[in-house]
Amino acid sequence: MMVDWRPSASADTLVIRARLLQRIRAFFQAREVLEVDTPLLSRAAVTDPHIESFVLLEPQQGIPRYLHTSPEYAMKRLLAAGSGSIYQVCKVFRQGEAGRHHNPEFSMLEWYRLGFDHHQLMDEVESLLRELLDGYRTLAAGQRLSYRAAFQQYVGVDPLSASVAELQAAVKQHGIEVIGLDETHKDPWLDLLMTHVIEPALPPNGPVFIYDYPASQAALARIRQSEPPVAERFELYLNGMELANGFHELTDAQEQRQRFAADLAARKASGLPGVPADERFLAALESGLPPCAGVALGIDRLVMLAAEVKSISEVLTFDDARA
Repeated sequence: MMVDWRPSASADTLVIRARLLQRIRAFFQAREVLEVDTPLLSRAAVTDPHIESFVLLEPQQGIPRYLHTSPEYAMKRLLAAGSGSIYQVCKVFRQGEAGRHHNPEFSMLEWYRLGFDHHQLMDEVESLLRELLDGYRTLAAGQRLSYRAAFQQYVGVDPLSASVAELQAAVKQHGIEVIGLDETHKDPWLDLLMTHVIEPALPPNGPVFIYDYPASQAALARIRQSEPPVAERFELYLNGMELANGFHELTDAQEQRQRFAADLAARKASGLPGVPADERFLAALESGLPPCAGVALGIDRLVMLAAEVKSISEVLTFDDARA
C-alpha cells in the first residue's frame, strides 16, 4: 500500500510561517506584552453550541478531558491573578471543522490588553497585521463598519430591528437556497446573510473590521446598553476571509454564568452533548478580572494570506489527511 508521507506545505511556505512567528514575538516584546503558555487539556469545555471539543477519556476512571478550543479561559485566569497584558501562540482543536479554511487542529494567536476597549484593540490588530504582512503583500487602507452599517450597505436591512420574516425575504432576494434553517430565531438568518452576501462583497486587499454585533451574539463580550443594546466585539476580514475575533471582555461573573447556562440549554435543545462549564474560570471572574480587551487571530489563515495560497492544507506541515 502506497502512502503519501510528504508534507502538505512547501518548504517556501514553512519559511514564511517561521518568519511570521518571529515577527509576532518581536511585535509583542517591543510592547512589553508577556508570552504565556497554558494547558491544552482541561477538565472543562467550551459551552458554545456552535463549537465541539475533542474529548479524551482516562483509561481507568473514564474521566473526560477536553482539548481546548481556545486558551481564553486559562489566559483570563492569569489576568485575574495579576499577569498584566499577555499573549500566546498555541495549537487549538475543534471537532468537525474541516475545509478550505478549516483544519481540526490549527494554530492561534491570542492576546489580552489591560485597559483597552475593542476600538483600541482594533488599532493594535491592524498595526500587527501591517507589520506581519509588510514585504509579502501591499495592504490597502483599512475600513471599519458597524455590524448594523454593514447590513444596511450590503443587504439593505437593519439587522438590529429586522424581523425573521424580513431577513428571510432578504435571503430570498439574494437567491440563497435554504433548507431546514431555524425559523424562530434571527441569528441563523443573520449569519447566512453575513457569510453569503456581506463577506464576499467586502473590499479586497485591505483589512475590514466589523464591530458592535447584536447582543444575542455577545459570546464573552460586554453588552453596551445603547438602544438597541450591542455586543462590544469585532471581527477582522481580509480578502473576504475571517481572520480574527475580538471582544471588549465581559468581567461580570454572574452574567457569564447565565450565558453558560443559556449555552448548555441551547446544546440540550439541539441534541448536543452536555459539557462541564469552567468553574475555575468563573471563580477567577468572581475574584476580579481587570478591564481588558482580547482577540484571537488564526495564524494558519495569516500564513495563507502571506503565501498567497487558497487552502489551509498548503500552510500546515501535515494537514488532517496526512497527520
